Amino acid sequence: MTYLTRVTAAAGALLSAAGLLAASPAHAAPRDDLPRNWLSLIVTRGDAPTGTTRGALLLCDPPQAHPRAAEACAELAAADGDIARMPADNVFCPMIYAPVTAYARGQWNGRPVDFRQTYPNACVMNARTGAVFALDG
Repeated sequence: MTYLTRVTAAAGALLSAAGLLAASPAHAAPRDDLPRNWLSLIVTRGDAPTGTTRGALLLCDPPQAHPRAAEACAELAAADGDIARMPADNVFCPMIYAPVTAYARGQWNGRPVDFRQTYPNACVMNARTGAVFALDG
């Protein structure tokens, strides 16, 4: 009986605390605290769901949290945050099928970014996306 009383008392305390939190006015985070340009990046090598996955967060105000943040932010700035509009590098890639899927989600200059593209191999992905998905450094 004591156990049930303690559990009931703990549940009542949690509910009343939640009620106090819900009753207090919500304060929005100041806009200055939120990064203006950021992307959550994921690269999956191989066929899903058996492929290996790497991820990184790219912050661009100032560039950080990514192995090549400064270069990636500069390339994105030149394309106004549109990864599909980034100019492809003029490189020769082997014709080996080793699929790589690149995902990016975040925001650039206040606009949402939602990008997904599968490339035949990592060389082609790097040629078309520059430093953005170069998560290995």
